[in-house]
Amino acid sequence: METINHAKSILTFAITNPLSFVYLIIQQILNWIFAPAPPPPSEKLRRPRIAVIGAGLTGVSSAAHCVGHGFDVKIFEARSKEKGLGGIWSRVNSTSALQIHSIMFRFHPSVKWDTAYPTQENIKEQIASVWKLYGLDKKTVFDTPITSVKKNSSGRWIINDNEAEYGTFDGIIAAVGSCGDPQMPHLPDHEKFSGPTFHSSELDGKDVKGKKVLIIGGGASAVEALEFAVSNDAAEIDVLSRSDKWIIPRNVFVDVLLSLNIFGGETSFSWIPEWFLRKFFYRDLQDISPSKKGLYTDTPMVNSELFNQIRAGKARWLRGDILACKEEGILFNHRAQGVPKGGPGHESVVNGDVIIMATGYKRPSLSFLPDNVFEEKYEPPNWYLQVFPPQDPTICATNSTYLNAIGTVGNYHIGIYTRFLLMFLVDPLTRPREGLMKLWIDFTRVVKRFAPTGAFDFFTYAELIYWYCFVSIINPFRWKWVPFIFFGLFPGLPLAIVEEEDRFRPNGKAK
Repeated sequence: METINHAKSILTFAITNPLSFVYLIIQQILNWIFAPAPPPPSEKLRRPRIAVIGAGLTGVSSAAHCVGHGFDVKIFEARSKEKGLGGIWSRVNSTSALQIHSIMFRFHPSVKWDTAYPTQENIKEQIASVWKLYGLDKKTVFDTPITSVKKNSSGRWIINDNEAEYGTFDGIIAAVGSCGDPQMPHLPDHEKFSGPTFHSSELDGKDVKGKKVLIIGGGASAVEALEFAVSNDAAEIDVLSRSDKWIIPRNVFVDVLLSLNIFGGETSFSWIPEWFLRKFFYRDLQDISPSKKGLYTDTPMVNSELFNQIRAGKARWLRGDILACKEEGILFNHRAQGVPKGGPGHESVVNGDVIIMATGYKRPSLSFLPDNVFEEKYEPPNWYLQVFPPQDPTICATNSTYLNAIGTVGNYHIGIYTRFLLMFLVDPLTRPREGLMKLWIDFTRVVKRFAPTGAFDFFTYAELIYWYCFVSIINPFRWKWVPFIFFGLFPGLPLAIVEEEDRFRPNGKAK
């Protein structure tokens, strides 16, 4: 009877929510094909051993890929479990939600979303689920800031000079991300403002009902703060943005199409998607669209509700410069479209009762890595495939070196980068030499020499996939690894190589 009732509930859900049902089926198929099976709890994992620095989304996903393919890991997180597990998603407001469609946020194949735009709680739950599924709860140490990563006399990595407690490692995954502590820049004469000031990540429990809210900043945090103010019945909302930023619709098909630019930057055809966005998305609000900034130069905001709030008269988007704080608000220099920062404009006081600093986060430091990986011209983000320092391919800094991009978030590349590292570790013939890694970096600069940004300052997802294919093809010793690198298939292949290597190690087994 229970089975029959369960089948009926599934059938009812499929009939009443056909799109959601299809989405769940697709996710189940992706999980079945691409997710490596977690090893049994009693199974002793094999070498190589990898240190993962950071227990955020990228660190947990990378470690799960390692463990799922038979490699041992240890995750080091500087913060407590409450604030560290899940990374930035454990430190933002409970009202935060995903701006892009969740199908573009599948940070690990085993993730199962039940909604198109999950909330902060949903995202934290999925990260914790992957963490537990792969037994990473037993392989994580919290409250452990990393101060140094260096090699011992045997060429193996030591964390914080503490080989006795943590042992040694064959590889390093630096997954500290790009969002650390809240960034709170100084506002001129801030002490004169009579109301409270909050960072956009600290809005839980704050009361703005019936108040005039001033939001400082023009990025994704500003949109989130605006949505918070609207949902909490603020009387007036003004977003004070110093720079122009592209906004693209919350539409999975449009977002995927925009990420298919294989050149990874502005081209002579970039005016086409920009024209369409202004004509059919901005429409009557084209005056707040960037006039001198190309779409493929900066990470765009993904939001469709913002323009609805502006058109409904619930919010204003003001371009200009903050000159000083006043008791009743902010003295603001309003600039016209196309006028650069600090340029001429019209000064007036924008009244407000509350200031929300939507000014983003400080970028976490990679200074714990060896000094030699910060060589001039070949420092982050100018690394091999943007994440491997040419001085040592046993270091992989996934999602910790990028600046701007258009594409999915963790949907595919976390696994690819992790498997590249695993391949380099177990098959020395696939490792790129320092000179060739630097040659690839220089070659990329030549290919993107006409880009308005630096060669490694902006990537599209299509460009990344192109580089993955190129790097896999140019070395014949990597060809046998292609199904593993791109899809995680044939998990026995790396283990078989490790077993062959074990025959030549002391005692016949890697320790």
